[in-house]
Amino acid sequence: MFSASLARWMAARNLHYGWVVAATTFLTMLATAGAMGSAGVMIQPLHQEFGWDIADISSAMAVRLVLFGLFGPFAAAFMNHFGVRQVVATALALIVFGIVASFFMTEVWQLLLLWGVVLGIGTGMTALVLGATVAARWFTQRRGLVVGLMTASNATGQLVFLPLLAALTEAYGWRTALSFTVAVIALAMVLVLALMRDHPADVGLPAYGDTVVSAPPRRDHSLLATLASPLLVLREATASPVFWVLFGTFFVCGLSTNGLIQTHWISICGDFGMAAVTAAGTLAVIGIFDFVGTIFAGWLSDRYDNRFLLFWFYGLRGLSLIYLSMSGFGALELSIFAVFYGLDWVATVPPTVKLAAENFGREKAGLVFGWVFAGHQLGAATAAFGAGYLRSDFDTYMPALQIAGLMCLLASVSVLLLRRPGTAAPVPQAG
Repeated sequence: MFSASLARWMAARNLHYGWVVAATTFLTMLATAGAMGSAGVMIQPLHQEFGWDIADISSAMAVRLVLFGLFGPFAAAFMNHFGVRQVVATALALIVFGIVASFFMTEVWQLLLLWGVVLGIGTGMTALVLGATVAARWFTQRRGLVVGLMTASNATGQLVFLPLLAALTEAYGWRTALSFTVAVIALAMVLVLALMRDHPADVGLPAYGDTVVSAPPRRDHSLLATLASPLLVLREATASPVFWVLFGTFFVCGLSTNGLIQTHWISICGDFGMAAVTAAGTLAVIGIFDFVGTIFAGWLSDRYDNRFLLFWFYGLRGLSLIYLSMSGFGALELSIFAVFYGLDWVATVPPTVKLAAENFGREKAGLVFGWVFAGHQLGAATAAFGAGYLRSDFDTYMPALQIAGLMCLLASVSVLLLRRPGTAAPVPQAG
């Protein structure tokens, strides 16, 4: 196989094949982020072309968002049963099918099916759980850095793709814009089939940082047991206070990022007279700083106490949101916000993944983080609805920004309730 030959060639030069798998995962998550980010530019074009009510269009996008989060734990279970390569290739095929089929839709139920269900499941299988699973399997050392790279690709991709897709939609229509997304995802699928492998042992290597090749775990359980395993792990994890702290803080993470800023940013800026393309460009700037901040957060998580990293990350994010609510949305104020908020957009992910692995073990880390990530998406959905409700009630988004900021400060304090790594009480076993 090509991957085995490449792994031998790299090993002879003291290079680990895990970095090829990490790069392939990075590009895959970057590509699927385009499918996630494209929803934000489709609402008005679909409303204008079909006359569909915006509430109906938004409901399909909400279904996608919920499935994107809730499917994470089951995606991790499928990866354990079928293998990462097969699951990711299937997910990419689902995304391509959903987008291409939507070119021919004429009824709103078709939008709900394709963009709500099909793309929700497809993107859910290639979300942050994929990055966490790959990092846990292929890396013992530098795991935090790898998680930071994966997170940056997913979050930054959603932000950076948005202005490009907005420009293509405005110039050529939404189908042309989505065709670009399909081409990128198809390229990612080719790379996955050629380069992705499930475990280091598949190419005769130990995990990066290990010295002994570990045999992959046996897949002797049934598909029914695979589907049940996320629920069993959830029952076990919920017996630990660590899970609830991670779940609650990640709920705040989703509430203060995807649900609030990514969903409502163009409308927030529109209240101050800013054009949609300009507002999308500001999101791209946030995405660039997010790329730097998330990778740096991964580097830090390999070296420092992850509890205190989360304390600072949530605290600084909360202060930046409160600052934004009190600014005049001038060029200087938005630039300051874009830098500080962007550096902290999803810097919380690498420390959260590390804490999950430390407290629940390598094999269960993907499943546990999948449920924690579900909390992230529930928080995002809460903010997506709540911020719109507050905007209608108060005729401004400023209360939503302030509430999100205060919630971040609360999350910042709550992580200090966690025990030091290595001293946590053992998790009771389900039984």
